[in-house]
Amino acid sequence: MSIEAIDLPMAKKTEAPALSYRSKVGLTRLALVLVVFGFWEFASGSLFSTFWISKPSLIAAYIFKWIFYGDFFYQLSFTFGSMIAGFTLGTVLGLLAGVVLSRSQFASDVLDPFLVAINGIPRVALAPLFVVWFGIDMLPKIILVFTLVFFVIFYNTYAGIKSVDRRFTDLAFVMGANANELFRKVILPASLPHIFLGIKLSIPYALIGAIIGEFVASSAGLGWKIQMETSLYNTTGTMAGLIVMMFIVVAMNSMLAVMERQLLRWQPTSRFATAQSQ
Repeated sequence: MSIEAIDLPMAKKTEAPALSYRSKVGLTRLALVLVVFGFWEFASGSLFSTFWISKPSLIAAYIFKWIFYGDFFYQLSFTFGSMIAGFTLGTVLGLLAGVVLSRSQFASDVLDPFLVAINGIPRVALAPLFVVWFGIDMLPKIILVFTLVFFVIFYNTYAGIKSVDRRFTDLAFVMGANANELFRKVILPASLPHIFLGIKLSIPYALIGAIIGEFVASSAGLGWKIQMETSLYNTTGTMAGLIVMMFIVVAMNSMLAVMERQLLRWQPTSRFATAQSQ
């Protein structure tokens, strides 16, 4: 065998690996953000007045001062506290309600129109009532967040359990599984994708509920901060509050995605997903 024949495959092995799918997605996202903010920075002040939507450099400077010299963490903790409390309560009770009603068709049929009617009430209309009933502290915000999160989690949990393939449950029964084992080892794991989808969808709703509650009546929080800045016609402060809210949702969704990947590692990976990850 010649030296050239041996060197050729070795040269192929030393080639630089291509970017993975996740790297391509990350770089594309970064490029998109840079393009949007770059155009915004250029257009604001040249194509239209900074009074209307400010500009990224001014917003970044405002957020920096707000964090290091202002009351940023106090306002954030107030909003985050009501958001997390309502989100946790809505998630837990939504999961329980979804499990219970999915296992009782009679109870599901009886309660379905009532749940639909309650869920159809605009939360903006409920917010003033909650203030009258519970005051202007954190409690009405928590309850408002709960009413938004509960139904998202409930319907996704219910749909996830109902969509479990009957063949899996029949096979588990044949193998001797009792009702509790069937639920823990077959039904619950199979419905986790639906449940995680519901949790992902409920994160922005939780923040929206907290902000709406602060808009209606509050003495602190990001919603209160945005309302105050808007009343002063400070577009930079208003946009800073909105960007902080978006960052909160993205950060929470990213953490949840990591948790989802860890808990759903048992799921078989399709050829399409495998190709994407390479």
